Amino acid sequence: MIENKIKTLRKAAKVSTMQDADKIWCVIAGSEEMANNVSYEAILNKERVTILCREHITSKESFVTQKFDFLMLYGDENKIRDLSLISKEQGGAYLKIAPYYTKNEPNLILLVGMDNHIKKFLGDSEKRHLNFKFLLEDQTTGFIETDVSITSKMPSLIKQTFDPLFKVADVALSTVLISADEKDIKEIELLSRRNKLFFIEFDKFLKED
Repeated sequence: MIENKIKTLRKAAKVSTMQDADKIWCVIAGSEEMANNVSYEAILNKERVTILCREHITSKESFVTQKFDFLMLYGDENKIRDLSLISKEQGGAYLKIAPYYTKNEPNLILLVGMDNHIKKFLGDSEKRHLNFKFLLEDQTTGFIETDVSITSKMPSLIKQTFDPLFKVADVALSTVLISADEKDIKEIELLSRRNKLFFIEFDKFLKED
């Protein structure tokens, strides 16, 4: 999981809390193809932007497994803008996180997941009276890859006809940035996992070893 990679990512990023005004963070989520295209452009411009992490996420419900990729970037604001435009043009979701948030909002948390799961998380959080501030949010507009296990039991000819229809689905994927009360972080993490959301404590990337 991402929590186990935090120490390695800190060293790779070499980013401290003394951030330059022209440097920003960016979180991008969407299809694997979109993430590949953004990664390619980032690698070509590695002197201006750093890929801090990339994760391939799967979310399974009943017979359906939905797949998407998650990228975290840090670098030159202008280059980040170019990469975020690539993401948006190809149906991805992105959040550009300026130094203002890291300096003025405590306990930043990133949540990524299917839009219906995000809504369920927000409803459950309200019932539990968890305290957090909703800062940024964006949604995908493209297709998310899916696998439907029930097609594996179909005769081969029928499967060839129907399987491609299930490979992509017009499912909204949301990326959300919140600022939480410290006492509620563990409860928020537990609730996010119950709702099949990708959870990361953003502030951990800012802390030095």
